[in-house]
Amino acid sequence: MLNSIKSYFEAKLKSNEGSKGEICASSSNLASAALLIEVMKSDHELDQRETDEFLDLLQTSLNIPETELDAMHQLAEQQASQATSLFEFTRLINDEYDYDEKLRLIENMWRVAYSDDELDKYEEHLIRKVSELIYVSHSDFIRMKLKVRNQ
Repeated sequence: MLNSIKSYFEAKLKSNEGSKGEICASSSNLASAALLIEVMKSDHELDQRETDEFLDLLQTSLNIPETELDAMHQLAEQQASQATSLFEFTRLINDEYDYDEKLRLIENMWRVAYSDDELDKYEEHLIRKVSELIYVSHSDFIRMKLKVRNQ
Protein backbone atom coordinates (compact mmCIF):
# COMPACT_ATOMS: atom_id res chain seq x y z
CA MET A 1 0.00 0.00 0.00
CA LEU A 2 2.67 2.49 0.97
CA ASN A 3 4.50 2.15 -2.35
CA SER A 4 1.25 2.57 -4.28
CA ILE A 5 0.39 5.77 -2.43
CA LYS A 6 3.93 7.06 -2.87
CA SER A 7 3.84 6.33 -6.61
CA TYR A 8 0.50 8.09 -6.95
CA PHE A 9 1.74 11.25 -5.25
CA GLU A 10 5.09 11.24 -7.05
CA ALA A 11 3.17 11.19 -10.33
CA LYS A 12 1.02 14.08 -9.09
CA LEU A 13 4.11 16.03 -8.01
CA LYS A 14 5.68 15.67 -11.43
CA SER A 15 2.49 16.60 -13.28
CA ASN A 16 1.85 19.66 -11.12
CA GLU A 17 5.36 21.12 -10.97
CA GLY A 18 4.87 23.14 -14.12
CA SER A 19 1.36 24.43 -13.37
CA LYS A 20 1.71 27.98 -11.98
CA GLY A 21 4.25 26.83 -9.40
CA GLU A 22 1.59 25.01 -7.40
CA ILE A 23 2.44 21.62 -6.02
CA CYS A 24 -0.44 19.72 -4.45
CA ALA A 25 1.62 17.39 -2.33
CA SER A 26 5.19 16.94 -1.20
CA SER A 27 6.78 13.72 -0.07
CA SER A 28 6.35 14.78 3.55
CA ASN A 29 2.67 15.53 2.92
CA LEU A 30 2.38 12.07 1.42
CA ALA A 31 3.92 10.64 4.56
CA SER A 32 1.43 12.54 6.73
CA ALA A 33 -1.49 11.30 4.63
CA ALA A 34 -0.28 7.71 4.86
CA LEU A 35 0.06 7.94 8.64
CA LEU A 36 -3.44 9.37 8.98
CA ILE A 37 -4.76 6.49 6.88
CA GLU A 38 -2.99 4.06 9.18
CA VAL A 39 -4.80 5.59 12.16
CA MET A 40 -8.13 5.23 10.35
CA LYS A 41 -7.65 1.54 9.72
CA SER A 42 -5.86 0.63 12.96
CA ASP A 43 -9.08 -0.11 14.86
CA HIS A 44 -10.33 -2.35 12.02
CA GLU A 45 -13.58 -0.38 11.80
CA LEU A 46 -13.99 2.28 9.16
CA ASP A 47 -16.24 5.01 10.50
CA GLN A 48 -17.55 7.75 8.23
CA ARG A 49 -16.61 10.36 10.85
CA GLU A 50 -12.97 9.22 10.63
CA THR A 51 -13.07 9.43 6.86
CA ASP A 52 -14.60 12.91 6.98
CA GLU A 53 -12.00 14.09 9.50
CA PHE A 54 -9.19 12.58 7.40
CA LEU A 55 -10.36 14.35 4.25
CA ASP A 56 -10.88 17.62 6.13
CA LEU A 57 -7.40 17.48 7.67
CA LEU A 58 -5.75 16.81 4.34
CA GLN A 59 -7.68 19.58 2.69
CA THR A 60 -7.03 22.15 5.43
CA SER A 61 -3.50 21.07 6.38
CA LEU A 62 -2.11 20.19 2.97
CA ASN A 63 -4.32 22.22 0.59
CA ILE A 64 -4.98 19.21 -1.63
CA PRO A 65 -7.98 19.58 -3.99
CA GLU A 66 -10.96 17.40 -3.13
CA THR A 67 -10.68 15.37 -6.35
CA GLU A 68 -7.15 14.29 -5.45
CA LEU A 69 -8.15 13.55 -1.87
CA ASP A 70 -10.78 11.12 -3.09
CA ALA A 71 -8.36 9.40 -5.47
CA MET A 72 -5.71 9.03 -2.77
CA HIS A 73 -8.27 7.75 -0.27
CA GLN A 74 -9.58 5.13 -2.71
CA LEU A 75 -6.05 3.98 -3.50
CA ALA A 76 -5.26 3.65 0.19
CA GLU A 77 -8.39 1.58 0.84
CA GLN A 78 -7.62 -0.75 -2.08
CA GLN A 79 -4.07 -1.37 -0.88
CA ALA A 80 -4.66 -1.37 2.91
CA SER A 81 -3.91 -5.06 3.34
CA GLN A 82 -0.39 -4.64 1.88
CA ALA A 83 0.99 -2.23 4.50
CA THR A 84 4.06 -3.63 6.27
CA SER A 85 6.12 -0.75 7.66
CA LEU A 86 5.87 2.85 8.79
CA PHE A 87 9.60 3.49 8.47
CA GLU A 88 9.50 4.91 4.95
CA PHE A 89 7.06 7.60 6.05
CA THR A 90 8.53 8.38 9.46
CA ARG A 91 11.93 8.78 7.77
CA LEU A 92 10.46 11.43 5.45
CA ILE A 93 8.86 13.19 8.41
CA ASN A 94 12.18 13.20 10.27
CA ASP A 95 14.03 14.50 7.22
CA GLU A 96 11.61 17.30 6.33
CA TYR A 97 9.55 18.33 9.37
CA ASP A 98 10.68 20.55 12.20
CA TYR A 99 9.49 19.75 15.71
CA ASP A 100 6.36 21.94 15.52
CA GLU A 101 5.28 20.25 12.29
CA LYS A 102 5.77 16.87 13.93
CA LEU A 103 3.55 18.02 16.79
CA ARG A 104 0.85 19.08 14.30
CA LEU A 105 1.05 15.65 12.68
CA ILE A 106 0.60 13.92 16.05
CA GLU A 107 -2.28 16.28 16.83
CA ASN A 108 -3.90 15.43 13.48
CA MET A 109 -3.48 11.73 14.17
CA TRP A 110 -5.28 12.23 17.50
CA ARG A 111 -8.04 14.13 15.67
CA VAL A 112 -8.64 11.17 13.38
CA ALA A 113 -8.54 8.75 16.31
CA TYR A 114 -11.04 10.77 18.38
CA SER A 115 -13.31 11.70 15.46
CA ASP A 116 -15.57 8.69 16.07
CA ASP A 117 -15.84 9.59 19.79
CA GLU A 118 -14.05 6.40 20.71
CA LEU A 119 -10.33 5.90 21.22
CA ASP A 120 -9.29 2.37 20.39
CA LYS A 121 -6.18 0.89 22.02
CA TYR A 122 -4.75 0.12 18.57
CA GLU A 123 -5.15 3.75 17.49
CA GLU A 124 -3.35 4.92 20.60
CA HIS A 125 -0.60 2.34 20.13
CA LEU A 126 -0.04 3.42 16.53
CA ILE A 127 0.13 7.11 17.45
CA ARG A 128 2.54 6.31 20.28
CA LYS A 129 4.72 4.28 17.91
CA VAL A 130 4.80 7.05 15.29
CA SER A 131 5.49 9.62 17.98
CA GLU A 132 8.52 7.63 19.12
CA LEU A 133 9.74 7.07 15.55
CA ILE A 134 9.64 10.81 14.79
CA TYR A 135 11.24 11.72 18.13
CA VAL A 136 8.32 13.55 19.72
CA SER A 137 8.72 13.61 23.48
CA HIS A 138 6.31 11.60 25.60
CA SER A 139 5.11 14.74 27.36
CA ASP A 140 4.23 16.35 23.99
CA PHE A 141 2.55 13.11 22.88
CA ILE A 142 0.32 13.30 25.98
CA ARG A 143 -0.19 17.06 25.61
CA MET A 144 -1.48 16.64 22.04
CA LYS A 145 -3.75 13.81 23.15
CA LEU A 146 -5.28 15.90 25.93
CA LYS A 147 -5.60 18.94 23.70
CA VAL A 148 -7.66 17.03 21.12
CA ARG A 149 -9.65 15.04 23.69
CA ASN A 150 -10.68 18.19 25.55
CA GLN A 151 -11.86 20.06 22.46
